[in-house]
Amino acid sequence: MTWRSSLEVHDLATGACQVILRTPMLIEAPNWHPEGWFLVNGEGRLWRADADGLTPIPTPEGLRCNNDHGFLPDGRIVFSAHNGQGAGIYVLEPAGAQQIVPLRPSWWHAAHGSRIAYAAARGDRVVRIAEMDTETGEERILTPGAAHHDGPDYSACGSFIWFNSDATGHAQIWRMRTDGSDAAPVFRDDRVNWFPHPSPCGGHVLYLSYPPDTLEHPRDLEVQLCLMSPTGADRRVAARIFGGQGSINVPCWAPDGHAFAFTRYAPAV
Repeated sequence: MTWRSSLEVHDLATGACQVILRTPMLIEAPNWHPEGWFLVNGEGRLWRADADGLTPIPTPEGLRCNNDHGFLPDGRIVFSAHNGQGAGIYVLEPAGAQQIVPLRPSWWHAAHGSRIAYAAARGDRVVRIAEMDTETGEERILTPGAAHHDGPDYSACGSFIWFNSDATGHAQIWRMRTDGSDAAPVFRDDRVNWFPHPSPCGGHVLYLSYPPDTLEHPRDLEVQLCLMSPTGADRRVAARIFGGQGSINVPCWAPDGHAFAFTRYAPAV
């Protein structure tokens, strides 16, 4: 079978990458469910992915899902989707989907307790990091300024938010406290770095690294999946893949932190 997308798992102990599923469909952004299956998106829909294939997850008509999705602590699926008015954030309920962030565009990225972190563009259309307490519905913009901030994810303890920012010239990996204070790059290099994901055990941070001078976060390039300690030390390449956009946009660690999932793409022939 000619494949377009390869859903794979990288084991930290062995360094090996195991293929879970290959499909001719373009699928993106695997989230690892505690029961061992993966949530992905493709063709505007959400899918359950495992070694047996892809199973569609019903979502309401008129919503086109993108690659910003995952699970809330209570197990419900949360996702971003377009309805012709910009991306909104929804929770999948038995009776349909409930929009939980009133303002658009908003792109979901992570959850910790009752809090969710997401990228948001408001009046001036600059993308910033926002957080909302789902119990109160209060939104806070955490990264003021004109730089592009994206890809937020919580540390295992919930005290920090990791994200990428081009405030120093091109996208680098940053960390701040959840009130927006102490925001700073964790390291600086000439590569273009996106989508940091702290591991559940707190010992590692995974991120996507593009070649120097890459603009934004495109698909179908030779990229690196990199690991480092939470201090920015011990940076190393875990895997070199053909990928980029869609490979690790959202949290992708196994619940026990022994491995992470990613999507590799087949180069055009």
